[in-house]
Formats: sequence, structure tokens, C-alpha cells
Amino acid sequence: MVAGRHGRRGAAAAAAAGVGAALVCTVVVTGCATTGAATDGPDGAGDADNAADSATADGKPERDPLAAVRGAADALERAGTSRTRTSVRMASGGTRVTIRGTGGFDYGRRTGRLEVSRPQEPSGAPTGKPITQLITPGALYMKNRGAGVPADKWVRVDTTTLPDGNLVTSGATDPLTAAELLRGARELSYVGTERMDGAVVRHYSGVTDLGAAARAATGAAREQLAAAARGFAEDTVSFDAFLDGQARLRKVQHRFTFGAAGDGNGGGGSGHGSDTTVTSTTGMFGFGAPVDVAMPAPEDIYTGKIAAP
Repeated sequence: MVAGRHGRRGAAAAAAAGVGAALVCTVVVTGCATTGAATDGPDGAGDADNAADSATADGKPERDPLAAVRGAADALERAGTSRTRTSVRMASGGTRVTIRGTGGFDYGRRTGRLEVSRPQEPSGAPTGKPITQLITPGALYMKNRGAGVPADKWVRVDTTTLPDGNLVTSGATDPLTAAELLRGARELSYVGTERMDGAVVRHYSGVTDLGAAARAATGAAREQLAAAARGFAEDTVSFDAFLDGQARLRKVQHRFTFGAAGDGNGGGGSGHGSDTTVTSTTGMFGFGAPVDVAMPAPEDIYTGKIAAP
């Protein structure tokens, strides 16, 4: 695992603390999690193009696997749209929290919609309606966010201002940003093939450089990843990526480690706590599915003071 410890001005440490508190409510106004029906990976069984994937995935890595992984975002844009499922899992000491989501994404327009469910209370009681997230270039809109926001209003967050570039603080990583992060891939190794939802996929493991990814990214993702590169004390993140026979990203998992609060070295050796590990898994399936993202009207966007969660 490659650690990405927040150290600059304590901003990202605050994000980690928010993730540790509920893995949904952080620094500025970002809200909660993802739908409990989701799994840690895609379930695109029945995709019409799975047969083509099986025919072209021959058990060998791509001729240039590093280029294929770095170009995962471009392949998604060529694919057009897909369904997506997300999982953000936090582990800190004895605490384990998993937040799940499901929705769809239009890669050409860089827009998507996710239904993100809040984690259950320790008693098992439900914690309210899922949070609807609308993902747009450079901004995230959330409904049912709670914490002082009227139920019928949306909250808008400029994702380029978040210290982690909105990689985990909203409880989900959108599929295109997850793919853009792979543009900085290095130290890549080929793990092998496996079958995922009826398609044969190639599994690669490696490390990606946030700064390099930001420089190579396009559109608003460049600013988001640049913010993450500034916020993290270390510039690398470990990952596992799964590509199908058409070089489309079917699943990607990034692992982040935030230093424990009260430990200036980012570790748990001082006795003040333990590191918080956040594993973000994003799955893509159902390519070509229609995706409708209707933006809220200006009068439906909340502009008042937002209470702390």
C-alpha cells in the first residue's frame, strides 16, 4: 500500500477526520455515502458486448499495458456511457465503515448521477434517504445532504477547492476521475486474467503519481487532481485496474492512507491513534445505457449557512 498522508496546512487531515467520523461529511459541505444494494465491483452481467470482450481477451497483457492503463479515461470517453457502482471503505483502528453508491455516467459530457446511501447506525437503524449526487465538470451537487440543508434544496460544491480533489470526501469516486487518476500510472505489473460479469478482464496492479496524473488530465479533472497533489504530503497512490478486451476500465480500486490525528508523522506509533485507510472501488458496466442528468434550477440551490454535520 502506498501512503498518501495529508500534511499541508492540515487541510487534508481535516478531510481524513471527516471520513473517519462518518465517511460522508467532511471539510466544507460534502455529504454522505452510497446505496446498500451495491457491491464492491461492477455487475454488468448481460452486457451486449461481453462476447466481444471474451473473444479479444486472450489471457495476455496488452502490447503496451502502461499505455492502456494510462489511457483508461480516453477509452471510457470513447465508450460514451455506462452504469456505475461505487464503494468507499474506511478502516481506522477497530472502526470499519463502508459506503456504497449506484448510478450512471456520461463520459463524453463528464456528467453523472449517483444515489449514495448513508451508513447504518451501530444499532442497525437506517439513517435516512440516500443522498443524490450530480457530478459535473468541477462541481458536485447534493440533495438530501441534511445537516441544516432543507430537504428540497441542493448543495453545490466546487470540487477543485477540496483538498483531496473529491477523490473520497463525498463518499464516492466518480468513474471518470478514478480513470483520470491512472494517467500518472507507473511501476505497473500484470497480475493475470479473470472473469468479471461475463467478460474476461486483465488485472494490473501499480502505483500512480498524483502530480503526473494532474498534468496529463483533461478538463476539470486536471484542477481536481492538482488540488489533491497539493493536499497530499505524498504524491503516490496504489491501485488495481481491470481492463476488458476493448481496453475499457471495468473496475478500479485506489488505496489511500491518512495519518492519524495527533501524530505529526502521519503514523500510529506515537500512541495517539492509528492510520485511517480508505479504499475506493469504482466499477463500470452496462456500457451504452442511457444516462439522464437534470441540473437543478438556480432557485433550488441552497445558499444559506451550512451547519456542521
